[in-house]
Amino acid sequence: MSRFSITKVLMIFIISIFFFQSCNIVKDITNTLADIGRLKFKLDNISNMSVSGITLSNKKSFNDISTTDVLKLTSSFATKKFPAEFTLNVLAQNPNDGNNGKQKTNAFIQSLDYRLIIDEITTINGDIKSEISVPGSGQSTIIPLGMGLDLYQFFGSRGYESIVNLALAIGGVNGTTSKVKLDIKPTVRTAIGPMSYPGRITVIDQEWR
Repeated sequence: MSRFSITKVLMIFIISIFFFQSCNIVKDITNTLADIGRLKFKLDNISNMSVSGITLSNKKSFNDISTTDVLKLTSSFATKKFPAEFTLNVLAQNPNDGNNGKQKTNAFIQSLDYRLIIDEITTINGDIKSEISVPGSGQSTIIPLGMGLDLYQFFGSRGYESIVNLALAIGGVNGTTSKVKLDIKPTVRTAIGPMSYPGRITVIDQEWR
């Protein structure tokens, strides 16, 4: 075989290897995107609600607040500061459990850039402090997000009693997350590097997103 023929064969061989490697890379990226796309989120509940240091998570209504605590709350409101703290529990579900011929894969959320929306008002933003593992089991994983914001800054114009009732509506004994949304942009660790969702997801309590 001539030197030219040997060189030509080597070039074809190298190109073939590169082609198949490229196909495998594309396949890996496609499968990874599909796995990430199946990761779902939903709001669960709000716990440990407190306003100006007064616990509201054990109260059903405004009438359950003691006179002493009412004085503390009104005094805080008068200073135009009404700090609230609570935990927003978010459910994450990874259905990549190995059924239906798909490979079982765990999801590792490196970032969960979020914006908190209360009663259709965008309030604070934040992120998780450390990576969160969501096993490929089909079961839900709770992601507790600690929230701290000044309710007066966003709802002060509504009045004192209205803000307290809003806090009770979302974090009291009978509270629900129906008035809360979480606008998120997850970044997931994968075998080919961190991958962020191309768009943002609005997470609610009524359905998986």
